[in-house]
Amino acid sequence: MASGLLFEIGLALLIVAVSGLLAARLRFPIVPILILAGMVVGPHAPVIGILDFRFIDSGPLIEFMGRLGVLFLLFYLGLEFSVGRLLKAGHSIFVGGTIYMVLNFSLGLALPLLWGWPTREVLVVAGIISISSSAIVAKVLVDLKRTVRPETEMILGLMLYQDVFVAVYLSVVSGLVLTGATSPESVLTSAAIALGFMVGFILIGRKLAPRINKWLEIPSDEVFMLVIFAFLTLVAGFSETIHVAEAIGALLVGLILAETDHLDRIEHLVVPFRDFFGALFFFSFGLSIDPLSLGGAVWPAVTAVAVTILGNFIAGVIAGRQAGYSYRGATNIGLTITSRGEFSIILANLAKAGGLLPILQPFAALYVLLLAILGPLLTKESKWIYSQLARVFGWPALKEKTKQKQLA
Repeated sequence: MASGLLFEIGLALLIVAVSGLLAARLRFPIVPILILAGMVVGPHAPVIGILDFRFIDSGPLIEFMGRLGVLFLLFYLGLEFSVGRLLKAGHSIFVGGTIYMVLNFSLGLALPLLWGWPTREVLVVAGIISISSSAIVAKVLVDLKRTVRPETEMILGLMLYQDVFVAVYLSVVSGLVLTGATSPESVLTSAAIALGFMVGFILIGRKLAPRINKWLEIPSDEVFMLVIFAFLTLVAGFSETIHVAEAIGALLVGLILAETDHLDRIEHLVVPFRDFFGALFFFSFGLSIDPLSLGGAVWPAVTAVAVTILGNFIAGVIAGRQAGYSYRGATNIGLTITSRGEFSIILANLAKAGGLLPILQPFAALYVLLLAILGPLLTKESKWIYSQLARVFGWPALKEKTKQKQLA
C-alpha cells in the first residue's frame, strides 16, 4: 500500500533528524551521514507495511527542498563576506583559480587517457574531477566555523572562478556529447554571459548598496523575510536561465546584502532555513545514488579520488601561497575544496543521455560519495594534517596556545 505524501515527508525528516543525532553523538561531520542515509533508503529500499522508504511520491518535493538548501547555504556564505573584500582579492583569485583549474583539469584528462577510454568519455571525466561542490564546501565552512578565517576569501573566489569555467565547459561538452560538435561562437557567448553577469551584478549591487539599505528598512520581520527570500530566489532563478549555477546567484546576493546595515537581522532570519533545507539537500543527493550499481567502478573511482586529493592539495597550497597566505592557510584551502558533488552528477547524467560508456554513472556516483565523506573529514582534521606536513617539509610549527586554560 502506497503511503501518503505528507507521511513520506515526515519519514524523510525523521531519517534526517536521526542522522543529525548520530553525527552529534559521534562528533562526525553530518554531510556524509546524510548522504549515506539517503543511499540506504531511496528507490531500491524495501517497503515495510505503510513504511515506504523509496520516497516515490515525495521524491520531487524532497529534491526541490534540497535545491533550496543549496541556495541558503551559499547565500549565508556570501553574507559572511563582502563585495569589497572579494574585489580587493581579484588578482589573487584569478591567478589562484587558473593554477587550480590547470592542474586539476590536466589530472582529469590524464587518468581516463591512461585507462584507454574514448575521447568524449575523457572530456566528461575531466569535468567530473575538476569542479568542487559548492554546497558541501559551504556546509563544511559553516559547520566548522571557518567563515571567519582569512583564507575562506580565496575559497569563495575559487568557487566563483570554477563557475565561469563550468559555464564554458558544459556548453562545450554538451555539444560534443549530445550532437558530436559545438560552435566556438556559442562557447564564447556562454563565457561572456556568465562572467558579465557575475561582474555586473557585483558592481551594480555595490553601487546600489545605499538604496538597498533604505529599501530594507522594513519594521515587520515577516515582510522583511519575504522581501529577502523573493530577491534570493529571483536572482538564483535568473542565474539558472542564463546557465550560471543557481548556487552562485545565491552567493552573489549574499555578497551584496553583506554590504548593508541589515546583515545581523538577515543572518538571524536565514540560519534556521539554512540548516533545515541544507540537510535535505544532502539527504536527497544520497537518494539519487544507487548503491547496487557501484561495484564495477570501484578501482577507477578510488584511483580518481586519490589523484583528486593530491591534486587539490598541491593546487590549493600553490594558490594560497601566491596570494600571500601562510602555509597553514594554504593547507586549509587545498583540503577544503576537495569535495565533489552536484556538477559531477550533472556531467554523469549528460553522459548517459549521450549514450557514452555505462560505467560513467556508477563511477561518478562512487567518486562523489567518497569525496563527500573524505572532503569534510580532511577539512575537519586540517590542523593535525598541517602539523604532520610541517614536520616533513619544515614549515612553521603551529603556535601552541597558552596552557593557562589547561592549568585552570
